[in-house]
Amino acid sequence: MLIRRIVLTKSLHHFRLLSNYATAAAAVVPEVDDDFPKPNPKYAETIHAVVRVTSGKNIAAKERKAGRVPSIVFEQEDGQHGGNKRLISVQANQIRKLVNHLGRSQFLSRLFDLEVHPDLESQDVIEKVRVLPRKVHLEAGSDAPLNVTFIRAPSSALLKVEIPLVFRGEDVSPGLKKGSYLNIIKRTVKFICPADLIPPYIDVDLSELDVNQKLLMSDLRVHPALKLIQPKDHPVVKIAGARVSDQKKSK
Repeated sequence: MLIRRIVLTKSLHHFRLLSNYATAAAAVVPEVDDDFPKPNPKYAETIHAVVRVTSGKNIAAKERKAGRVPSIVFEQEDGQHGGNKRLISVQANQIRKLVNHLGRSQFLSRLFDLEVHPDLESQDVIEKVRVLPRKVHLEAGSDAPLNVTFIRAPSSALLKVEIPLVFRGEDVSPGLKKGSYLNIIKRTVKFICPADLIPPYIDVDLSELDVNQKLLMSDLRVHPALKLIQPKDHPVVKIAGARVSDQKKSK
């Protein structure tokens, strides 16, 4: 009876933690009319997976030989800690197509529906869940996917995401028109994001930057629910003076 009471107490405590977490996550998502980047619906496809019972180098080699990519799905309740691991394999050609079309950075900042089946011929669904790709390892030279890690991404989740930057306005930047060059310091920036508000990328406007001017991480325009987890005063991009080689040529 005492053991049962302890288990019940722990279960209730865990349930309260999850409830408080979901409430906190919902509280940080203000309603905002915005024109922030949205995921391209063209790539809103379901990733199909099969259960993988065991792991190891030999198993992974067999999966890749069969055209599948060894993968793992983790639970993430607070954006940092894993758990509730499920071993799966996904189709290599589907992952390769998505990475090629989106680019590696945008593949890792996009949500997908994931369906887990007993086998690829079966219509039975063991689990259907929304996921965020966390890591993808590609083979050097061929860019064939070797393994993929996913995390579950329910609406209540706050997830740590490296969001790629897209630079625009180079053609009208006063500094670049004067012959300076674009020094890109960061190509991705880390944020804690509510799962429903993960942007596929962040637009960086260069159109008003003059010589020796720069943009900092705090200058990035994002949804107010996103929390920057890198120093705000770190530079992202700078319009630098002429290169030394260019200066020599002009003499």
